[in-house]
Formats: sequence, structure tokens, C-alpha cells
Amino acid sequence: MSEAASPHSLPVPKVLAFDVFGTVVDWHTGIAREVAALLPDVDADAFALRWRDGYAPAMASTMASGEFRVLDDLHMDILRSIAPVSLSEAQLIDLNRAWYRLDPWPEAVAALTRLRTRFVLTPLSNGGIGLLTYMAKRAGLPWDVVLSAEVFGAYKPDPRTYTGVARVLGVKPGEVMMVAAHQTDLDAAQDAGLLTAYIERPHELGATRVKDVSPSPRHPLHFRDLAALADYFGC
Repeated sequence: MSEAASPHSLPVPKVLAFDVFGTVVDWHTGIAREVAALLPDVDADAFALRWRDGYAPAMASTMASGEFRVLDDLHMDILRSIAPVSLSEAQLIDLNRAWYRLDPWPEAVAALTRLRTRFVLTPLSNGGIGLLTYMAKRAGLPWDVVLSAEVFGAYKPDPRTYTGVARVLGVKPGEVMMVAAHQTDLDAAQDAGLLTAYIERPHELGATRVKDVSPSPRHPLHFRDLAALADYFGC
């Protein structure tokens, strides 16, 4: 935890909203593993990064068109553009569902279970409702409700996604805490009136692209992992 924060210096939320890809689940390891199994001659690490790197441009293009599309469709568009032509349609469909089969970070399920004793827990992800639901079922993620970009017809960092959590759950924006491993996500959440907590995930992008997890003055709640967040709240 950041030295600037103490259990008595900052407001306590009623709802914790979690970024999922990178914060709760280890997307890079899961995607690279499935790519390696299907395409042994491909650099699975680079393929996973390239697939993920197409995510933000695809969302921006979709929102510019004025027609919201679920993340599954965007993932498939990117996959078709980078996958070898040798893959069949069935193989493409199954590989695209690798995003449903991601494993949580080692401490995540136990930490979320602890936090759920005190707070309402929801994902707030750009993933679709189906993706997040099946992922949670497989991984044992103990959400109270599943909220996503699909509910609000907009992707993060659109403010409608953050304020939408408060609206749906009947609380004030300042009673929702966004928990994420991405400072830009937290910046947007804070701009929308939410509380924030940063989780370090230095290996989110794999061993070849270690992330800078330095604290940001904007987000004094800064933790090494979700277990440390649960410790902070005394769960």
C-alpha cells in the first residue's frame, strides 16, 4: 500500500468495481498458452501482445461508428487479421473463446471472497456479459452482479460506464471504488466521481514487456495485489 494512504484517511466505498483483464485475470499467460498449443510454430508471446494491442483501436473505431459491438466480435475481427490462413473457422471460433478461459491471478479468488464479506463486488470490464459470466463460472470469481460495457452501450473510459455502476446499484458515484491495474482506467473513474485503488500487475504483458507500476499521486491507494487490498479493508 502507498505510504500516503491509511485505513482512516480516505472514504470507504459500498461497491467495488473491478477491471478484469490484467487486474483479476492473467490474460497474457492464458492467451499465449492456447496460441502455443494450436500454433506451435508461432511466437505465442508476440501473438498474444499483438492481439491485445488491437483492442483499443478496435473500440475507438466501433464507438466512432456509433454502433456498439460486444468485445467478442472485436476480438474476432482482430484475430482474423493476424491469424494464419491455415486456421479453420472452427479453430478461429474456439481460439477466440480463449478469452473466456483465462485463469485468475493466484491470490484473486481468495481475496475477492474476503472482500465480498464487506462490499458488493462487480466487474466493470469492456468484456461482454456472456464472456464475463462464463469466465467467472470457470474461474470461481465471486461476483455479486456482472456489469460491463455491454450494459451501458459504451466502453471504458467513457464516463457512462463508471457512473452507470452507481446508477444500477443505487449508490452515489463516490460510494463506488474502481479497482484496476491501469492508471488510465483509474483516471477516468476518478474524473467520473469514483474512488480508486491501483493494483500492481508488473507481468500483465508477460516477461518480455514488464510494466511500470510506479504509484500515481492521483491514486494514493496502491497495492501489490488484491490480497493487500483485502488486508487494507480488514476483510
